[in-house]
Amino acid sequence: MTGTGDEGEAEVWNKDVMDAILRHLARDYLWTVITFKVNSGPTGILEDLERAFKNAGWEVTFKANWWTADVPYGVVRLDLRKDGVSRILLGKWILDDGFELVSVENMDVEEGKEEFFRMVDGITSTLIHDPVIRTMREQY
Repeated sequence: MTGTGDEGEAEVWNKDVMDAILRHLARDYLWTVITFKVNSGPTGILEDLERAFKNAGWEVTFKANWWTADVPYGVVRLDLRKDGVSRILLGKWILDDGFELVSVENMDVEEGKEEFFRMVDGITSTLIHDPVIRTMREQY
């Protein structure tokens, strides 16, 4: 599931890509983890993902994006709600020349929580002092 990435959100997060992710969101797991390559910057990644899920009928109840300037990769999180069902989408992204959805997987509550904190810790240990991260740790 690839694209050149420069066609914008509509082409990058196209029907095939979204269908693959939405199939996983429909399963009985809290966390859906995607890994993807993309050629837009951190702000564009979050905006494009939020728009794609809103267009698919999901309400975005929380969104965040953490990245490092040293190496062009990051982590995006969207808390989603639809028809009384809550899901957490966790995305591992890396800047590249085009777009490719590398993987989609589901995780249970504990596995997803550990993966989330491991990924954020991998960007920078100083983020643990971020009040958003502290609040999320207390929430779970």
